Amino acid sequence: MKTSILAVGTELLFGQTVNTNATFLSDKLNHMGFDVMYHFVVGDNPLRLKEKLSEAFLDTDLVILTGGLGPTQDDLTKEMVSELMGRDLYLDEKVMEQLMGFFEKRGRKMAENNVKQAFLPEGCTPFYNASGTAPGFALSVDGKTAICLPGPPRELKWLWDNGVRAYLEQFMDKKMFYRVIRTIGIGESDLETLLMPVIDGQTDPTVATYAKEGECTLRVASQRDTIEEAEAAVDEMIERIDALAGDFIYSYDDEELKEVVVRILKEKGLKITSAESCTGGLFPAAITDVAGASDVLSSAYITYSNESKIKEVNVPAELIDEYGVVSPQVAEAMARGALQRAGADIAVSVTGYAGPEADPGHKAGEAYIGYAMGDQTGHYAVNTSRNERKWNRNYILLRMLRAVYLLIR
Repeated sequence: MKTSILAVGTELLFGQTVNTNATFLSDKLNHMGFDVMYHFVVGDNPLRLKEKLSEAFLDTDLVILTGGLGPTQDDLTKEMVSELMGRDLYLDEKVMEQLMGFFEKRGRKMAENNVKQAFLPEGCTPFYNASGTAPGFALSVDGKTAICLPGPPRELKWLWDNGVRAYLEQFMDKKMFYRVIRTIGIGESDLETLLMPVIDGQTDPTVATYAKEGECTLRVASQRDTIEEAEAAVDEMIERIDALAGDFIYSYDDEELKEVVVRILKEKGLKITSAESCTGGLFPAAITDVAGASDVLSSAYITYSNESKIKEVNVPAELIDEYGVVSPQVAEAMARGALQRAGADIAVSVTGYAGPEADPGHKAGEAYIGYAMGDQTGHYAVNTSRNERKWNRNYILLRMLRAVYLLIR
């Protein structure tokens, strides 16, 4: 089904708010098999809203609108949709009851203009909102369907999970199944080249590559008469992908690398420690983002200065003098020292230049990642060739996680 997404709000045009709703909806709709053809953004102007909705309906049968369902005078999405589709508004008693309960529960008096939110188009399918005050709704007229959802992402996502998705299933001719594969250590163009035997001439299942910061993902999807047939087709395709690119795959279930690392460490009963300079504690922060981190993280050392490397993780001063602080020798010494001091099973370290400055003879984005496990010690060189401090730090973190993953997988 051809679909448009129409976001309403002047704040989106001014750049004050990022339109994350469109990203969320596109992802969910595509996974269900809907063809998202257009993204529109219009300000809080009723005439322009009607014009853009009319334009969207020319080439698509489903338009999902976000925003403009609040209680203020400039919230006119519902009114313009109802007018364009020839439906009057009625007072929905259930919405009114929910609104009064919402404010009563919080010990607040409901403003008179909130009553506006209790009006819905005649003949619509309401989506009652337990996450806020604005209900959503779907309205179908003459083969065209408009779905109106509130702008706050938390409310929109709640309504998607508690009504909208189920409503849209009636428009699905076939059953969709997909899996997301995550890779690291290979660029998008190289990955596509590697997978050309399965990508070239594909029909169903489809394989699509997406570049992310420091890694690539693959979406393998199939539409069949039954979910079982679609799932079997996807699994068969993944076997072919694994044979071609298995060395770069770290998850077949859309897990983040930090989640995979924590899971494997936990399964194997291993404790990890870290010593960092240029990333300044990003590694333990990533690990502790994952539930169960207390079972695997032993300790962490932020050794930003030369003195702290010597004092905290016993890097020999002469090693720094001979090879420089940003060197494979120092990175390995940091990992060995952290391992010994923490009494952990694995240690990972990093020393480098996050940027934009670097010492003479070096570049921003140059770093060395050290690792130690038992008697095994080694390092990886990183060179991003970027002057972007934040990007470099996040990329180096990914490479640290990859170093651990390669050690324990």
